[in-house]
Amino acid sequence: MNTSDPRDELVEHLPALRAFALSLTRNGATADDMVQDTVVKAWTNIEKFEVGTNMRAWLFTILRNTYYSSRRKVKREVADVDGVFTEGMSEKPAHDGRLQMRDFRRAFDQLPDEQRETLILVGASGFSYEEAADMCGVAVGTIKSRANRGRQRLAELMHLDDDEAIEMTDQATMAVIGKNRATAF
Repeated sequence: MNTSDPRDELVEHLPALRAFALSLTRNGATADDMVQDTVVKAWTNIEKFEVGTNMRAWLFTILRNTYYSSRRKVKREVADVDGVFTEGMSEKPAHDGRLQMRDFRRAFDQLPDEQRETLILVGASGFSYEEAADMCGVAVGTIKSRANRGRQRLAELMHLDDDEAIEMTDQATMAVIGKNRATAF
């Protein structure tokens, strides 16, 4: 019998939760509030968590549901128009590659919420299509379609050809763009 308390694992996932919340909200303060709400909900409903299952996926699902509930209540999106929060979260690439992080962010921000969310889950966060489908409450095929359409749209927005190499140092960004373009995914 496992005697460890699942609450002990919550703190391990805070950086990933904040990154996911920031990608959804595009606002640091709102992302922090969402992570806090997620942790409070998880803590107060910890008896619903099945020990031995994926705590990270459970937390991401709570965060995602919190985000869409807040969107329905507010009926508007607050964007980081000046890019102040986003600039603080990025790290300048160590080289002068063709694709700059700023260009990627601009293209990524133009994607519909569902495609952006899917690419963050299956690309940058490393969830399987099946896990992402469970978190989003949709079929696996829907997740695959959203990821494919999102990657195609990113390539269009960034004016990339299929055979064109991308020079990036950030493997999470490479994973979002696509498996066929990433060196390690």
